[in-house]
Amino acid sequence: MSQFNRREFVQRGLAGTATLAWAVATDAQETSVSTKTYTYKKVGDLEIKADVHRIDDNVKRPVVVWIHGGALIVGNRAGIDKHVKARMIDAGYAIVSIDYRLAPETQLPAIIEDLEDAFRWVRDQGPKLFHVDATKIAVMGGSAGGYLTLMSGYRVKPRPSVLVAFFGYGDLVGDWYSSPSKHARHQQIKLTKAEAYKQVSGPPIADTRNRKGDGGAFYQYCRQHGLWPLAVSGWDPHSETEKFNPYMPLQNVTRDFPPTMLIHGTKDTDVPYEQSVLMAEQLKQHGVEYQLVTIPGGEHGLGGGDPKIIDAAYKSAGAFVDRYLQPSSL
Repeated sequence: MSQFNRREFVQRGLAGTATLAWAVATDAQETSVSTKTYTYKKVGDLEIKADVHRIDDNVKRPVVVWIHGGALIVGNRAGIDKHVKARMIDAGYAIVSIDYRLAPETQLPAIIEDLEDAFRWVRDQGPKLFHVDATKIAVMGGSAGGYLTLMSGYRVKPRPSVLVAFFGYGDLVGDWYSSPSKHARHQQIKLTKAEAYKQVSGPPIADTRNRKGDGGAFYQYCRQHGLWPLAVSGWDPHSETEKFNPYMPLQNVTRDFPPTMLIHGTKDTDVPYEQSVLMAEQLKQHGVEYQLVTIPGGEHGLGGGDPKIIDAAYKSAGAFVDRYLQPSSL
């Protein structure tokens, strides 16, 4: 990447946005916030759920769909970034945080079906169940949730209005995921193949709290051996690359892709910073409005970055969403 482009990526999204109303407290801080849990889909006996967080009133509000991370293997709807939750509710949004079936018990195509069905439910049932304007939907998520956020940009119909992906990725078959990792974060637990797969040998789940084994340990095994793409999809990333193409945002950007903000730390050892750079290049190539906000020195989750820069990134994310959705309290 040229020096000009790198400087552009660092600066875009940080200047001139911090003063918008989303960044300051509103009356939401003095109003009770309700959380209600709904089942948005059933697969056999498995209930797949969503939590709706919003100010406890009947105002029709735009929606932020939050998608949790966890490598598609662990996590649940309770895993909302606390900064996103507080600031977006204060700014006048309703937040819908979704579960989805987890790998490897469920494979990638079915996980994406859950993603599509969750948005269909929000659009069809949201206005009457929890008073939202389902024509105004933003999507936000971190890590694997950032990946699914980017997936929503072309798999969800009609498309969301705006996306914000925190340290996400658009590629599933690159060396970073399909070759053994040497990073210390992936070497903390050592299991044999039999021990690893025993952790995830139960029935399908949509909430890691319902798994009897240790999904995090299984993820460690996958990263140690470069097996994550195979584990979550059933396809060999080296010999069956073409099967991944419909599930890789990097391969599916068009000029109709929603406006997108990408936030990523340069020292990320779980999802490389270059994943957001590559996505930004595709968005730029297709004329999609985007901002890539870089956190120098930030690890996965942005830790290690300058707190002031991180705070500015969150403010920029809110301003970016505001531009397209204009919440009721602004």
